[in-house]
Amino acid sequence: MPAPQKKIIFCIAGVLSFACALGTAAAIGTQLWVKGTILCKTGALLVNATGQEMEKFIGKIQYGLFYGERVRQCGLGGRPFQFSFFPDLLKIIPASIHVSVILFCTVLIVFALVGAGFFMFNAFGSPYETLHGPLGLYLWSFIACSCGCLIMILFSSEVKIHHLSEKIANFKEGSFTFKTHSEHFANSFWIILVCSLVHFLNALLIRFAGFEFPFSKSKDSGTMTVAADLMY
Repeated sequence: MPAPQKKIIFCIAGVLSFACALGTAAAIGTQLWVKGTILCKTGALLVNATGQEMEKFIGKIQYGLFYGERVRQCGLGGRPFQFSFFPDLLKIIPASIHVSVILFCTVLIVFALVGAGFFMFNAFGSPYETLHGPLGLYLWSFIACSCGCLIMILFSSEVKIHHLSEKIANFKEGSFTFKTHSEHFANSFWIILVCSLVHFLNALLIRFAGFEFPFSKSKDSGTMTVAADLMY
């Protein structure tokens, strides 16, 4: 592929990596990872609520990686409650998983920025071999994509398997019991998915620019090896 086209491809990949770094950083600071509704099970059982009466006992909840908000409804109107994971909820949540999600988000930002820098370096500078050349570009893209996948897997397990929403809803509740009525992943979670797909796309752009995948051998080298073996 001609050099000008390679520069354009590397510039596009660099801009996408930088945008992913900014998007991930913005996603970490929001509480738009999970949105849902919580049912005040105790209050609904006390009055034997059915049909439209259940709406008086369904509150809302939304949270991110550091803080969130819930609105409890127990028949007397909504009462908002702000909370933070550190240090308020540290004892009731799977702390190791939660900290791992934050750690991988940080790693994703770092390697997205590193990848963006090296993409631009390869576009306007003289590429070195090893980490500065195509192998390095594959490496940064692979690490960033892997971190994004791990973030989604770990956070999904924290929410679905460990029932994070219910643990938050029942935080500091003595006589009332809350149950998750509905929940879904919000914008910040899907930003991580988009970033993972973008880094995978960057790896394809590198291949499209004419560079082979790491550890792949060309047919010519294989043919020469076979010919050399036959000589001996």
